[in-house]
Amino acid sequence: ATMEIERKFLLDSFPQGLPLLEESVMEQGYLCTDPVVRIRSKEKDGCKTYRLCFKGEGRLVRQETEMDLTESQFAELSNLLRAPMVRKEFRVYALPGGERLECNLVDNTFFYAEVEFPTVEAAHAFTPPAFLGREVTEEAGFSMSDYWTTRRFPGLD
Repeated sequence: ATMEIERKFLLDSFPQGLPLLEESVMEQGYLCTDPVVRIRSKEKDGCKTYRLCFKGEGRLVRQETEMDLTESQFAELSNLLRAPMVRKEFRVYALPGGERLECNLVDNTFFYAEVEFPTVEAAHAFTPPAFLGREVTEEAGFSMSDYWTTRRFPGLD
């Protein structure tokens, strides 16, 4: 298991003028939200991959364990989902300080961004660029599993 350390922000759009490192489309669904058990397909450069992910408790810091799935395993697990999959247009940009900015357009409805860090100290030391909107790292209701459950993201009504 690895520890995922990330800060989360709301965005109005994909950022302009930053180097684009990666672009893909993901579909994900939740088999369980407490603890989080998620399946995800990722299509990048015409190639599709499938992952199973477990996430522990927490906001800034949480345990994350991932493993590969075959297409047929993914299809079988998809049959257990109780709601349609969430679609994410995913883009990764390079920030001037060397961090990776992971931006998501969810269900063509709203944007959010995450920045991952190697340590908690690095996360606290990070100064967000001005274009990043409201930080929601420590706020309840802004996880994708919350969105999965309610199909709404706070503040978007």
